[in-house]
Amino acid sequence: MNLTKHWAALLDDYVIDLAWSPDGLRLAAASTAGAVTIFDAAGGKLHELPAHEEGANCIAWAPAPHVALLASGGQDGKVKFWDALAGQHTATATLGGSGGAGGNSGSGGSSGGAGGAWVEHIAWRPANAAMPISGDGKVAGSSSSRRGEQDAPPTLAAAAGRELVFLNADGSTRHRNAPAAKTISALAWQPAGGCLAAAHFGGVELWDSDDFVLQKKFPYNNGIHALIWSPDNRWLVSGNQDTSVHLWIPETGVELHMSGYESKVTALAYDRESRWLATGGGQAACVWNCSGATGPEGREPDQLPHPAKVCALAFQHRHELLASASEDGSVMLWSLDRSRPLRATVKMPCPATRLAWSPDDRLLAIGSEKGAVYVLRCAE
Repeated sequence: MNLTKHWAALLDDYVIDLAWSPDGLRLAAASTAGAVTIFDAAGGKLHELPAHEEGANCIAWAPAPHVALLASGGQDGKVKFWDALAGQHTATATLGGSGGAGGNSGSGGSSGGAGGAWVEHIAWRPANAAMPISGDGKVAGSSSSRRGEQDAPPTLAAAAGRELVFLNADGSTRHRNAPAAKTISALAWQPAGGCLAAAHFGGVELWDSDDFVLQKKFPYNNGIHALIWSPDNRWLVSGNQDTSVHLWIPETGVELHMSGYESKVTALAYDRESRWLATGGGQAACVWNCSGATGPEGREPDQLPHPAKVCALAFQHRHELLASASEDGSVMLWSLDRSRPLRATVKMPCPATRLAWSPDDRLLAIGSEKGAVYVLRCAE
């Protein structure tokens, strides 16, 4: 297995977020200075968007077929929407503060009053989310109805401070929750799209994606830094301040707690089969086997050693490779079913901040602390 440089580019500051478009034709990278840069897959710079003058925090592409729709969140308390093909700003929604009512602002405008809290988390409801699921796990309904659902405008969840808002793609507000008990620290849509998990110090809440009522609440008496669902919708997992990982099966209420990490857990990743849960929190990537009726209960995790603390994790979308990064600049590839799982190692000039596989798994994008974006080609 080889990782070879495909291209590299330099942003004006720390790469705080990185994401491929659903069709794999574009890569968006946000810097803490506030700009969002869009590259084509070959490394050509398509647009540099003046997204958030006070600093950018997060970006997210809308699901297919809305492949040119990009959202960004910033330290100005705003969510901005962009046409990535044209490089045009299309709408703004303002969160945080008493005047933060979102609305369609058109290109270059803003809506609502001055926001207070930063927009730190945004997440689009998954594609096919509104479609009924049949007993065999497939999307039910006729092909024409499925096309209609796929073409429906997507919903974006956005969090700023204690505020959680569900937005339309034109920047208007679908629903605004009452303020959470504490600052919202992570968002994760259930892959089937039935609910949104929102975490804060004290627990996780599941909000229905259609009528926005509270479905369930899972208390957890500590800070939560990361949140992820298994692709099969079974497990909901948090990475925590108290150097632990906590797992719930929301359908049954079963909970598991994995403690003993060296530091707080901020990196989580699931493989496409929902078997492997990779976690950071130390100088090894700790991988739990979640298969079977009881998942990781009673099992010892696999330990994937690194030269320094693990800072980022990402599984491929269609295949089985795990990419990991550590604070010394190392990036590694692993095949967990092999007796010798390490497949490749490269040393970057500085630590990675984000890892992102292209949709076809051929390219691995890496954001770095010094503003560099690297795209590596993965091949046997």
